Amino acid sequence: MAGYAGANFLSGTGEALGFGTVLRQTTSASAATLVGRASVIDGDTIEIHRERIRFNGVDAPESSQTCEDGNAKAYRCGARAANALDEFLSASSPVRCEFVERDQYGRFVGDCFRADGTSVQEALVRSGWAMDWPRYSNGAYAGQQEAAKAERLGIWVGAFQPPWEWRAAQRGSKEAPAQIAPLVGVSSSSIPGACDIKGNISSKGERIYHLPGQEHYGRTKISTSKGERWFCSEAEARAAGWRGARR
Repeated sequence: MAGYAGANFLSGTGEALGFGTVLRQTTSASAATLVGRASVIDGDTIEIHRERIRFNGVDAPESSQTCEDGNAKAYRCGARAANALDEFLSASSPVRCEFVERDQYGRFVGDCFRADGTSVQEALVRSGWAMDWPRYSNGAYAGQQEAAKAERLGIWVGAFQPPWEWRAAQRGSKEAPAQIAPLVGVSSSSIPGACDIKGNISSKGERIYHLPGQEHYGRTKISTSKGERWFCSEAEARAAGWRGARR
C-alpha cells in the first residue's frame, strides 16, 4: 500500500478487544458497513457487534497451525498471526469493514480498515502474517506479499504451508505438495510455550476453554470455522470471553 508505514509490526500477546460498536446499515442487512472495536478471532477473522467478519482476499495461518522459524524451530504461527493482528488493530480503533459477500459458513466477508484509513488486508500481507489468496483476491495483494517475502517478514522468515493447503492436509486431502516446504513431525507437546488451550463453543453457545489434562480435553475438537480457537494462556482465553471448564 502506498505510504504504508510500520509494515513490520510486532507480534505481541495482546488481549482481545471488546465490543462497543456501531452498525451502519445500507440497503440490506447483508450489505452493511460495520464499524466498531474488534475482537480478534484468528489471524484473518474478527468480530464486531457480534458479527463474525472474514477478511476478503487474504489467508492467515490457522490457530493451531505450526511453521518453522529461521532456525528451523517450530512455532505457533497461527497464534502469532492473531496476536500481531490484535496489536495492529488496537493501535488505531475503531475498525470499519465494508461488506463484500457471505461465505459458505454465513460469515460476513469484507474489506476492513483501521480508523486511520490503513487497509487491514494490505497491512497483514505486507507484514508477512497473511498471504494473498489469488482464488479470491485476483492477486490484489501480490505486491505486498513479494515485499514481505523479500524482507523475510512474518511467516516468510522460515518454512510453512499456505493456510489453504494446511487446511486441506488436515482434511486428509491428496492434493499436490506445497511449493513452500511443509512441516513434518511437529506436535504441540514438542513446542515450548505451545498454545494448547482449547477454546470450545458448546451446543448451548457457551464459550468454554479446556486445559491439557482436564477430563474432556482429549475429546474436545476445535473447529475454527465455527468460531472456536486455541489460546496460549488462561488470561488470553478469559479476556476473549471464554470461561474455564469445571473439570
